[in-house]
Amino acid sequence: MTVQQSDVLIIGGGLMGSAAAFFLRRRGQSVTLLERDQIGQYASGVNFGNVRRQGRYLGQLELANRSWALWKRLPELIDDDLEFIASGHMRVCYREDEIAELEAYAAAPEARELDLQIYRGRELHERFPFLGPDVKGGSYAPHDGHANPRLAAPAFARAAVRAGARIEERTEVSEVQKVGGGFLVGTSDGRQFSAERLLITAGAWGQKLSEQFGEPVPLDTNGPQMAVTEPVPYALPTVIGVYTKIPEEVIYFRQIPRGNIIIGGGYRSKPDMLTRRAQVEPRSILNQIQQMRRLLPGVGNLNIIRVWSGIEGYLPDSLPIMGPSGQVDGLYYAFGFCGHGFQLGPGVGDVMAELIATGSTGTSIDAFSIRRFAGTTAQRSKAS
Repeated sequence: MTVQQSDVLIIGGGLMGSAAAFFLRRRGQSVTLLERDQIGQYASGVNFGNVRRQGRYLGQLELANRSWALWKRLPELIDDDLEFIASGHMRVCYREDEIAELEAYAAAPEARELDLQIYRGRELHERFPFLGPDVKGGSYAPHDGHANPRLAAPAFARAAVRAGARIEERTEVSEVQKVGGGFLVGTSDGRQFSAERLLITAGAWGQKLSEQFGEPVPLDTNGPQMAVTEPVPYALPTVIGVYTKIPEEVIYFRQIPRGNIIIGGGYRSKPDMLTRRAQVEPRSILNQIQQMRRLLPGVGNLNIIRVWSGIEGYLPDSLPIMGPSGQVDGLYYAFGFCGHGFQLGPGVGDVMAELIATGSTGTSIDAFSIRRFAGTTAQRSKAS
C-alpha cells in the first residue's frame, strides 16, 4: 500500500485547520489536511460571526491583535473578504457596577490597541438611541466587527489548495500512531498518510485524539443557539452584546447589509457526538426573543425565520488548547476555543504555521498549553 507523505498532517478542517494549511504552504511546507465531513461544517461554519477583540482574556489579546491584522488583509491573502465589516462592537450592561468593570478592562495595558470608549447614561442613549431603557452603560470597540462564518473555512481551504496543499474531505481518521520520528495516520477507507509533524485541529473532537497520545483534557461539548430574523431596513451596523454574569441575560446581535438580524446567546444544548448533530433548544430561542425585546425594543414584532445550532468544545478555564504537545515531539494542537475562536482563526493558523515551520512563535501562547491539564483529576472528556 502506498503511504502518502507530506511535511505536515492536519486533522480537522475547520477554520483553524484550513488557515494553518494555508499559512504552512506560505512557509514552504507540504501539507495534507484530513476532514471527516466537509470543510467548515461544524463550529467554524455555524457560529455567530463575531470578529471581536474586546472582552477577551487579556492574555489572549496579543493573538487576537495578530489575527485582526490578517482580517484586514484577507482579500490580498485569500482572494475573499468573508463579508468582513469593521462595523464596531459594543458591550452593554444593565447595572452601574458593571460599568466599572468595563472601565477597568478598557484601562488595562493589554487593551490599548482596541481604543475602547466607555459610554453611560444620557451619552450612551444619544449615541445608541435604539437601546432599551434598562441599558446603563457600554464599552465601544470601533475597530471590531463581524463576518460570515459560512464562508471562512472553505475560503481558506481553497486558498490553501491553490497554494499547493492537499485537502481530503469525507476522510475519517481511524488510527493515529507515532512511528519513529514521524506520524502514521490510517483512514476508514484504508488509506495511509505520514508526516514528520501532526497538527490536531479537530474542534470538539480534539480531546479524543490528544487522549490517544496520553494528554486527555476536560473538554465539554455544547451546542450554541442561533436565530435570524426576516430582513428589515439596514440601520444597526454595530455588533452589540450584553455583558452580564447572569446566563439568561447573555444575548448578542448583528445586522447584515441584506437586512436580517442574527441573534445568539442564552442557553446551550447538548449535542449528540455519535450522530454529530446539535439540536435547537426551544427555551433558548424563547429566551432570546425576550432578551432582545429588553435590549432592542424595536425588534419586538419581527419574525424569526430560521434557527440553528452547532457543536463547540469548551474547557473549564474558557481558554483553548494551542501549542506543542507536552509529551510527543512533532505533535501540535489547536482546538477547544470555547465558543470564541472565529476572530482568532486566521491568527491561530498563522501562529501554528510559524511554530511548526520554525520551532517558535513571536506571539505569546504559553497560557494555552495543554500542559496546564497534566496531572489534573476529571480528565475524562464529557463528550465521550
